[in-house]
Amino acid sequence: MLLAGAAALASGLLPGPAFQVLAARTVPVLAFVVSMSLVTELVDDAGLFRVVTERLAALGRSRVTLLWLLVIGLAAVSTVFLSLDTTAVLVTPVVVLLAVHARIPPLPFALTTIWLANTASLLLPVSNLTNLLAQDRLRLSPAAFAGLVWAPALVGILVPLGILWLAFRRDLRGRYGPQPVHPVRDRVLLSSAAGVMVLLLPALVSGVPVQIPALAAAAILLALFLWRRRSALRWSMIPWRPLMLTSGLFMVVEALHANGLTRLVSGIAGPGDGLPALLQLAGLGVGASNAVNNLPAYLALEPAGGSPARLAALLIGVNLGPLVTPWASLATLLWHERLRTLNVEIRWGGFALAGLAAVVLTVPLAVVALWLVAGLH
Repeated sequence: MLLAGAAALASGLLPGPAFQVLAARTVPVLAFVVSMSLVTELVDDAGLFRVVTERLAALGRSRVTLLWLLVIGLAAVSTVFLSLDTTAVLVTPVVVLLAVHARIPPLPFALTTIWLANTASLLLPVSNLTNLLAQDRLRLSPAAFAGLVWAPALVGILVPLGILWLAFRRDLRGRYGPQPVHPVRDRVLLSSAAGVMVLLLPALVSGVPVQIPALAAAAILLALFLWRRRSALRWSMIPWRPLMLTSGLFMVVEALHANGLTRLVSGIAGPGDGLPALLQLAGLGVGASNAVNNLPAYLALEPAGGSPARLAALLIGVNLGPLVTPWASLATLLWHERLRTLNVEIRWGGFALAGLAAVVLTVPLAVVALWLVAGLH
């Protein structure tokens, strides 16, 4: 994909001025993605996610339902403040291992993490790369962005959880036994990582460009690891493949827009902020995400988001909708990769049917919530 983008630029399909505008918009976003990837990898290596999970197991008081509710809180907070990919990559293993050690069926916990990784990723700009792009287009502060989407974001959390409870209520009852406690390798590193996170989370929603606190946190953690655990640092902590994929997608889709895609999208997305128009745009986002992937779906349809409400409806489609096909979001693929290493089997037919049911219920309700709260009725 990166080679395709470079070829588009070299051949003139992506004009030089358009590329310069694209770079000015996306380089800060990509800097944030790289920085947060380093932060989450280093915080995980320091043992913070494991300690949090062990505390959750203790707080669950041996009750499976309470433990599930605590896992919901962990997955939601991780997604909202650290991004959906963090939940897929780092929260999934610790939550699934928690279920396995407690002799609880791991599937409800695994599905909870990936559904919330996608559907809880609407509230803040940092929750999803699509949100960062939309925030840049709308020129909104994090608080104003949350003010626009809080109602559909709430729907995106509650409706899938209701479906999961109905489907797995028998597995989510009963009690579990004591959990193993792992010794802390380096308390100084763990405490320092926790302190960095405590400072980082409010900084990400303070209104300061998000790449600045993310870069600062990554630099501090790198210095700490150079001091305390240099052997943990490795080049694979940088997400090279997603970075190349994303950069290439930006360039290819921008080249398509420069050669007529904008006119095509405007023709099929429909005009206006009425409820039917918002449902139509969100539906296009759902369909395009599950057919290709949610990032190119957003990039392709973004010109149709001519107002804050329309852009929010598109985000509902591309954030809450990628629950049907495994390639609909990168988070789902990363989640499945983690499950394979844990020997947890996922049947994609059942995954798709359950996801389709969740999308059919969640996306229209979220659009209606947006329409009502935005005062468009």
